[in-house]
Order: sequence, then structure tokens, then C-alpha cells
Amino acid sequence: MASSNPRKRPTSTQISNKSSSSSPNENIINNNNHTSSDSPIASPKWGLLFKLSLFSIPPYFYLLFYHYPIEQDLRRSILINAAMSLVGFFLTVKLIPVASRYVLKRNLFGYDINKKDTPMGSVKVPESLGIVVGIVFLVVAILFQYFNFTEDSIWLVEYNAALACICFMMLLGFVDDVLDVPWRVKLLLPSIAALPLLMAYAGHTTIVIPKPLVPHVGVEVLDLGCLYKLYMGLLAVFCTNSINIHAGLNGLEVGQTVVIASAILIHNIMQIGASTDPEYKQAHAFSVYLTQPLLGTSLALLSYNWYPSSVFVGDTFTYFAGMTMAVIGILGHFSETLLIFFLPQVLNFLLSLPQLSGYIPCPRHRLPKFDPKTGLLTGTNDGTLVNLSLRILGRKSEKVLCIYLLGFQALACGVCFLLRYILAGWYK
Repeated sequence: MASSNPRKRPTSTQISNKSSSSSPNENIINNNNHTSSDSPIASPKWGLLFKLSLFSIPPYFYLLFYHYPIEQDLRRSILINAAMSLVGFFLTVKLIPVASRYVLKRNLFGYDINKKDTPMGSVKVPESLGIVVGIVFLVVAILFQYFNFTEDSIWLVEYNAALACICFMMLLGFVDDVLDVPWRVKLLLPSIAALPLLMAYAGHTTIVIPKPLVPHVGVEVLDLGCLYKLYMGLLAVFCTNSINIHAGLNGLEVGQTVVIASAILIHNIMQIGASTDPEYKQAHAFSVYLTQPLLGTSLALLSYNWYPSSVFVGDTFTYFAGMTMAVIGILGHFSETLLIFFLPQVLNFLLSLPQLSGYIPCPRHRLPKFDPKTGLLTGTNDGTLVNLSLRILGRKSEKVLCIYLLGFQALACGVCFLLRYILAGWYK
């Protein structure tokens, strides 16, 4: 969504129109984005979901059932959570068209800038559909407590604190979509949303010093105290905003969430299977219980947001997804691994820093240039990973560029697994 503030969502692909006097159901071009008179959007892209499922589900179940000797009770809880996440997936698929009608009636829509001066560029695309994903995720996560946690469970307080953070961040994201919050204020929103987790956190505040540094530091385990909670808050701020600014293409925001969530899920299963520490296993199981619903609901949204997008996710989704992965990494005690999974987002943030800080002029939209004759994008000098990729690779279509960027995201996750394997026993 665009705003009068030049730093409002600089990598957005859409311009919102919340005050238009015309009805959102008028003048919508009848193309492949609108195939049904009953729904304002196209049908979900089931073929895309089938390909992704065929690629990811077999390795996951291989690790869960065959490769690692996971306890029966723990495996049962993971499977119950997976079944509930599958229900959440289908529920999200059904609810997104319903929600699209309501947001269009309230003039909450946008135009795709990367399709400007083409017939698809004149279509009113429903905005802020991330609210559907967030609501279904919270319902699944809350109901799952009935099957896994008891009233005296030591994880119950932190689990509900995590859900409170996610709910708070989702609300603030929707407020941002509606009110166009200035960029400087947006940086503070995750800090506010993370307060429930920071106040309820009762876990350790220590870090394990890498073995090569132990002779220099003098201790193997260092207690950071309040500084650890400060680190938790900063991690939440980074994860939330990094998803938000690494955007600008159909499917990129949701796609990077799906890739990172998949890597997190595999990492957790590997750690559960390889460990003999019950508390360590529970910490990673805790992460699984939040990651599977996130992955299921995000896949449902991706089926509508993939190129050509028939809905926009809005800041509601990017804030929700970033905060969810932040609390997963914090409470699962693998924040270092999470940051390596976020390597493309770290690079994008470093590229964006001069413009976001005001050192270099920041345009309203830091998007590549679109040529309506060829349908190709050309990189600009703006500091984003999207533009840098185009300057390196040359002109690309929006879909191909998104695939390249998601491939880079998957590569970063693969490098993280490789580093953990190579450095195991030497680094920590």
C-alpha cells in the first residue's frame, strides 16, 4: 500500500485506494483474475500447491517416521498438530474469497504497479488478506492446547504469551494497512507486540560461547541477564520488518515465509530426533506446534497470491509471519540458526539501510521498472535485493524473478544446514 510518506512500504507492489467513491465491484476488468461471477478473485492455484507438496511432504515424513527414533507420544502430538494445520489450510482457502468480498466493499483494494499500463494493472485487487491467515492460525494454535498441554504444563504460559504477541502484531499490521502508519512508527510496533513474550519468558538467559572463543572469554556459558531479553526484542523487530521490506513481487512475501517455515520445520524434527535431552526436545516440539499451522495457512494464501496475484497480503501478513517466526526461534532456542535462514532478508536490510535511514533519498516505491510491451522488469539503483538481482541477472519477468529469489532463500537455508553439519562439535 502507498502512503504520502515516502518510506511507507517502499517495496510494495500495490497502490491502495481506501477512499474511492466508486464501488469496488464496478469497472473490474473481466480477465483471468476474475473467472467467477460469485467470487471477486480467481480460484486457488492447486497445481502449484501439488508441486510444492510433492517436493516437501515425503522428506518430512521420512524424517518423522523412519530416520529418527522419535517417541510415540511426541510423534502423536506432532501428527495431531499437522492434521489440525491441514484443516486450517482448507479453511483458509475457503475463507479468502469470502473475505475478499468484504474488503472490496470497504474499498480496501490495490492496483498492481508491476502490471501498470496492462489490462491486469487496472484490476482492483483485494488488500490485507493476511488477516484471514492470522485468524485461522490463532484458532488452530489455541485449539491445539486441548490435545497437548495440561493446566500445570510449564510451557503453557510461554505458549499463550507467544500467541498474544502474534495476535498483537497481526492487529497492529491491520491497523497499518488501514491507517498507513509512518515508517519510523512501524519500526517500534514489533517492540510493543513482543512485550507479552518478554514479560512471560522464564527460560534461560545464557548463551553457549563458541569453542574457539572460550580461551578468550574465559567461560563456556555466559549469562546475559536482561541483555538476553533485549536481544529477544531486537530479533522480533528484525524478523517482522525484514519480511515487510523484502517485497515487491507477487508471491514473494508469502513465498519466503513458506521456504523459511519449511526449513524451520525440518530443523526442529532433526533436533528432536538427534537429542536425548527431554527439555531440549520439548523446546523444538514447541516450535513445531507453531510452525505447522503457519506453513499450512501460508500455503493457502500463496495459492491466491502467486503470480498473477488475485489478492494482496498487506502488512497484516508480513508482520504476522515475521513475529511468528521470531517467537518460534526464541522459544525454540535456535535464534542463531534462524538468522542464517533469514540471510536474504539480512542482505536486503543492509542494502536498504542507507535509504531507510535517510542518508540516501528514498522514493515512494523502490520497485523495478516495468515495461508493458515486453512484460519484463528492469532493476533500478534503489537498495533492495529485488533490484540488485535484476542488475546482476538482467531483465526478468516478475514470476521468473520471484522464483530466483525464492531459490536463493532455499539456498540460504541449505547453507545453514550444511554449516551446522560441518561445524558440529567444533563450533559449539
